[in-house]
Amino acid sequence: MTEVAYEAPRWTLAFTGETPAEPGKRSDEVVLAISPAFADFFSQTIIGVSHAEVIRQILAGIEEQEVTARCIRVRHSSDLAVVAHTAAKLSGSGIGIGILSRGTSMIHQRDLPRLSSLELFPQSPLMTLDTYRSIGSNAAQYAKGQSPQPVPTLNDQMARPRWQAKAALLHLKETEQIRKQARPVEVVPQFAEAPAG
Repeated sequence: MTEVAYEAPRWTLAFTGETPAEPGKRSDEVVLAISPAFADFFSQTIIGVSHAEVIRQILAGIEEQEVTARCIRVRHSSDLAVVAHTAAKLSGSGIGIGILSRGTSMIHQRDLPRLSSLELFPQSPLMTLDTYRSIGSNAAQYAKGQSPQPVPTLNDQMARPRWQAKAALLHLKETEQIRKQARPVEVVPQFAEAPAG
């Protein structure tokens, strides 16, 4: 098993705005959709990685490819495929990223069936900040019409049994945050340095 150690968070994150999310008009954008409890009810992934650091890395990966990023919050579902497909359908390029509070992620494309995806990252306990940055980069490359190599991921057959109970509890708490009739809203990430201590 590969253990990943993380430092204390250097950044805090709040999402502001919450205006209705409209379909994008830019062909050079990736929409990043966050789940109902992301950086709201929860502030870190299943293994304690700060949501602020995760979002910073995904956005940096997109920016490095000279593609625009837009963030939305999906409140009507805690299903990763729904979150990611919603992002893709609202993206001007047709490419979106969905992420759940525990860290599970997916790159999706508008014209694919909801339960299909371009890339899926189901083992959230094995996700590193480098992986999140690569997810952003690959999504941006797809948005530019390229065919990047899939993001390399770690694999541990024992991750599921070791983390299954905690993942189930986190999913239940995330699901409690759902507002069934809520429409996706556009949000703006606001980063601030975390207080020392």
